[in-house]
Amino acid sequence: MMWWGAIVTDGIIRRALPRRLAAVHENPDRLRPRASDRLYRDTMNSSIDSHATDRMPVIDVLKALASQLIVLHHLAFYGPLSDAVNAVAPTLIGWLYDYARMAVQVFLVVAGFLAPRSFAAASTAGISWPLAAIGKRYWRLGMPYLAALAVAIACAAIARTWMHNDSIPHAATLPQLVAHVLMMQDILDYESLSAGVWYVAIDFQMFVLMAVVVWLGQRLGSVSGGSTRATTILVSLLALASLLYFNRQDRWDSWGMYFFGAYALGVLAFKASASERSPLWLAALLFAGVAVLMVDFRLRIAVALSTALLLGIARRSDAMRQSGCPVSLAYLGRISYSVFLVHFPVCLLVNAAIHRLAPGDPLVGAMGMLLAWAASTGAGALFYRYVESPIAYGRYSLATRSR
Repeated sequence: MMWWGAIVTDGIIRRALPRRLAAVHENPDRLRPRASDRLYRDTMNSSIDSHATDRMPVIDVLKALASQLIVLHHLAFYGPLSDAVNAVAPTLIGWLYDYARMAVQVFLVVAGFLAPRSFAAASTAGISWPLAAIGKRYWRLGMPYLAALAVAIACAAIARTWMHNDSIPHAATLPQLVAHVLMMQDILDYESLSAGVWYVAIDFQMFVLMAVVVWLGQRLGSVSGGSTRATTILVSLLALASLLYFNRQDRWDSWGMYFFGAYALGVLAFKASASERSPLWLAALLFAGVAVLMVDFRLRIAVALSTALLLGIARRSDAMRQSGCPVSLAYLGRISYSVFLVHFPVCLLVNAAIHRLAPGDPLVGAMGMLLAWAASTGAGALFYRYVESPIAYGRYSLATRSR
């Protein structure tokens, strides 16, 4: 079903792309940012940021595939359509239910892999830099996130009039909304207003943690004469704490430290894959990862380790760094955050509409799932064009509005 869905999605994208994408296909240099844009966008990189400059093609491919797997996982996990399809295709629905969610690990690792570039231009003066970086990060993640929450609340209200299902969030309360604005809904034990928003909160937590680690590494480095080394040691120690303790305790899964091990694998893969370093550094990362898995094997950590090693090898390989990426996959990678944000309310509406028309029919349910998958990508493309992209490029920024 994945290959069929990719063909359908590719057709939708080619019809929906702006005309300028056709020109980009003939002239790839148009994809390269202007020098004036580069510093701003480099400081805003993450796994779900669609504007990483000078990315390796493998990053776009990983983000594209991971975002689509998350959509399929949620289609299998939520709503009555998957229940109907499960009656005739239990193996497929079971695999999407149990394993497609592992794609989250790809986002975690890619976020960590891009983090060193994000913090490369960090100032060494005072506490002002991490606070400013954290504020910018909230703007970059939070504004599309809040817009998507408004969409989710509206779609849930419509879906509640069409069907009764546990997958539909209850009407939002004011404290619940405040918790979501602060990205603390899971910590404060509020029901999520949309599937997947927990990851945005975790991404923000990890950015805050990494900003503090970089700042602390600079302070320690100013004394010892090696800020990069101090930062790497701090990241490694936190990674071990996460992988050997926090990630093995379910009670911590609302906190960034539960996921920081996967994020740190990406950070360390980036550092180990620098051209001036020996390939033995990547071998050492593999050895450490295998040792952690021998203590307690977790498939999610195995996926994270494999992703980190793939990125490290790709960065060292001229062939992999310079290889092209299909236009459709590059575009899916670019809009992956938008798809991630809006796919659940879209899937919820399709589930409610199809279930209202033909409840329990496996064939109609399968067609409904495919429709929801395609509609999620289309909605993500629109959301990217009119919400995420203007925010990322500064057209909705506070600085622009103050002029």
